[in-house]
Amino acid sequence: MKAVLFDLDGTLLDTAPDFIVVLNQLRQQEQLPPLPDETIRGTVSNGSRALVTLGFNKEENDPAFPGLLQRLLDLYLAHLAEKTTTFPGIESLLDNLVDNNLPWGIVTNKPEAFTTPLMEAFTHLPPASAIVCPDHVSKSKPDPEPLFLACSQIGCAPAEAIYIGDHKRDIIAGQKAGMPTIACGYGYIDSADNPANWGADHLVNSANEIWPLLEQHYF
Repeated sequence: MKAVLFDLDGTLLDTAPDFIVVLNQLRQQEQLPPLPDETIRGTVSNGSRALVTLGFNKEENDPAFPGLLQRLLDLYLAHLAEKTTTFPGIESLLDNLVDNNLPWGIVTNKPEAFTTPLMEAFTHLPPASAIVCPDHVSKSKPDPEPLFLACSQIGCAPAEAIYIGDHKRDIIAGQKAGMPTIACGYGYIDSADNPANWGADHLVNSANEIWPLLEQHYF
């Protein structure tokens, strides 16, 4: 059996709009001006801790860091999926996978407490055959353990799966798992980064490019 595995934020779902709102809301509470949308978008894939560092210029050893992080997470949970959408082309891609009896899954570094309610807001999407969060494994990406778990849940060999992501850690994890990889140039790419340098098997600039690529090279 073959399968297609996706990263979540910046690959499957455009979650940045909600992060932009809540980070700037927290900055407003701290009497700080809003940050530009694109500045925040480029940091979303690095997680909530990176957003706190970006928003408040504080590292994790700063005494104020834990409080800011918790307030950000609380705000995010309260506004989860209000502005989040699928990226253009994702819904038709998932429909194509289902129509061809190809299972798909999600492997994310987003904790289950946020991933589960987020996906519950997208019940119109075909159900994923596996959803693996950091809570489910001992090591997160770029370690391949989450990808191995997803393959186990789906019932496919890692070499028969493909991993698609918008961060270098996704490509490293896929390579370590022995999977072909697709880098998403449309995701949350830091301005100093270049996905062409990640060593992925393919690079796409739109989710609309993924299905023809899968058809041509893998299915």
